[in-house]
Amino acid sequence: MTTKYKLDATTPLEQLNALNKGTMAEHIGIEYVELTEDYLKARMPVDHRTWQPLKMLNGGASLALAETVGSMAANLVIDRNEYVALGLDINANHLKAAMTGYVYGTARPYHVGKSTQVWEIRIEDEEGNLTCISRLTMSNVKINGEAKYARKVEI
Repeated sequence: MTTKYKLDATTPLEQLNALNKGTMAEHIGIEYVELTEDYLKARMPVDHRTWQPLKMLNGGASLALAETVGSMAANLVIDRNEYVALGLDINANHLKAAMTGYVYGTARPYHVGKSTQVWEIRIEDEEGNLTCISRLTMSNVKINGEAKYARKVEI
């Protein structure tokens, strides 16, 4: 599926992964693995860092993956010299348990407007089974204008 909204696919994955240093994403093992003009994909281990007590993937970890990959993707479709995309809302449906290995979150845009963006994040296990579907809404905030925390992110 291609979209009319194009991500900046020239950004090296190493540069994106460097932004996770010292963050929750690094702590739970999220790493970006693929970037095209149409989507950004990240993976996360299903292990002691992301399990719930029943030794299956915690739904909160799925949401952390969805917001991490969706937020980064949202910042790759806007003019990063003027705007930063910040999360407004996220929801998810957990469809299938993941027990081990990795899950992969793929973020694709539904809508990129002047003030908001809506993203779909599909989370699949290593066999390609859909484990979670998420929708993320982002706000495009003008840097040095609308909010004190809106600062330029060096991607």
